[in-house]
Amino acid sequence: TSSHTRVGILNNPSSNIKEDNTAIARAILAAFLTQNNSNLKSFLSKLSKEETVKSLAAGTKITKFLIPGMDNDTFEKKYNTLGLDVIKTHQMFCQEVLKLLPGQMAVVSNGR
Repeated sequence: TSSHTRVGILNNPSSNIKEDNTAIARAILAAFLTQNNSNLKSFLSKLSKEETVKSLAAGTKITKFLIPGMDNDTFEKKYNTLGLDVIKTHQMFCQEVLKLLPGQMAVVSNGR
């Protein structure tokens, strides 16, 4: 509700990290790195729908879910070159520093 709010995402997967089970996590990270706030919000809303998740699990390419106004080329380049190491780093931070169990969710807040 505020333009002064910042949101970040840390991935804490419960299973082994592989290309085929990280499509949404990589898409979220690529969008955060390449899109403006308006397009990011719309794209994340689309990614969070159950039918999108099922479609991606069935093999649909992430590019089918891009929204009008997104910088498609920049997104695709980042998505295709984003390695799994960043997700593994997120996982390690969640489990080693935040003391979360694999797959456990949390909200971390640092505000005034």
